[in-house]
Amino acid sequence: MKRFIGVALLLISLGIFGACGSNKLDEKAQNAEKEVLNYWNELNKEDREEESASTYKGDLTEKDVKKVYYSGEDFNEYIFITKEQLYAEIISNYGKNSYSSNSTMLFEEFFLTIFLPYYKGRVKERTYKNRLSTIKREFAHFSKMSLSDIKPVHIQKWQNSLSDRYENSYVRNIYGLFQMALDRAVVLGMIPKNPAKIVGNVKKVKKEVDYWTKEEFEKVISTFYLEDYYQNFGFICLWLLFMTGLRVGEATALQWSDIDFENKTLNVNKTLHYENSTTYEFVEPKTKASKRVIALDDVTIKYLQKWKQRQDEQGGIDFILSYNSVPTQKYTLRHIIRRHADIAEVHNIRIHGLRHSHASLLISMGMNALLVKDRLGHEDIQTTLGTYGHLYPNTNFTVAESLNNYIKIDLPEESLVKDVKNQYKK
Repeated sequence: MKRFIGVALLLISLGIFGACGSNKLDEKAQNAEKEVLNYWNELNKEDREEESASTYKGDLTEKDVKKVYYSGEDFNEYIFITKEQLYAEIISNYGKNSYSSNSTMLFEEFFLTIFLPYYKGRVKERTYKNRLSTIKREFAHFSKMSLSDIKPVHIQKWQNSLSDRYENSYVRNIYGLFQMALDRAVVLGMIPKNPAKIVGNVKKVKKEVDYWTKEEFEKVISTFYLEDYYQNFGFICLWLLFMTGLRVGEATALQWSDIDFENKTLNVNKTLHYENSTTYEFVEPKTKASKRVIALDDVTIKYLQKWKQRQDEQGGIDFILSYNSVPTQKYTLRHIIRRHADIAEVHNIRIHGLRHSHASLLISMGMNALLVKDRLGHEDIQTTLGTYGHLYPNTNFTVAESLNNYIKIDLPEESLVKDVKNQYKK
């Protein structure tokens, strides 16, 4: 077992110090990592006697003992922990060395080889794919700068440029990802501190919820000629989104098997990740609360039944929101909204605005926040109130009116307190 300790410490030393002589992980460091991994795998195959680490305390330096959880554990646990630490040790030393030597490692190299693989492993695949092109485009501003040369002033100018071109929420998201990237560089010892944190993100501006009122929706939906197959399709898209408050991914993923015509319900159990007409997939909904059953009104059921008949005349289509057997893409929905809003002379809204419109409709009908939360599939009531709380009528004066004359009192004509002492009199 002492031989095992000596070999392990030798390999760890080789891995740590072998990385310090270059701006890239040199062969010694990479081979050291492989040797320790192989060594650990070989140890696992052997039938060894379990002995406590304290037996070998003399073979470990004080520095080595402090690196691990040392409390009489089996020495195999020590090997396992140091093996897990090895790569981080190498990267950390490499990073510190590159900083101390004023490394010319470009942000582009760090972004592509270190941050992107790290980020990809920590978010859903669809999130990664959706954001990849955006962060590549926006982060390109720093591509040819070395990590150590990125200063707060450079970041401030970039942030100002983003704010001039984009909405507040977009800028906040991009900046948050950039700050995350530099956080990773700090953790790996490649820069001493995060300059993006010094600058700070832009202040969050609460965006006004854009939606159609009941009257505005009536004007828009009345512009569809249902005898036309494609217009019938557009009608169903807008009607279903307005009357259910579905997220666009939830709506485009709907199949006829998700509708229970007898019980008049719609089952939301998936969302659609759409890349193009031949590449799309079902994925898990946004949150656990997103999986829900939505009750449908009689009019919506009637429209859906008629639309299914129209689809069946075309040979049958699995997707509800489809006119050609292919799931509908966002561009198509945006085009339909814009075209018919213009015809109705009503302001244009985003697709997500139909979800807001449904929430507004429910609130105007006097529905409480909990009911709205469940129907929209929000994770908590705070999300609902934070987004739509301002749409609820101001009950402040109603409360004051209710308090009028509610408390009944009959004041005495003379003091009931006797022998008042130590009372100041002018």
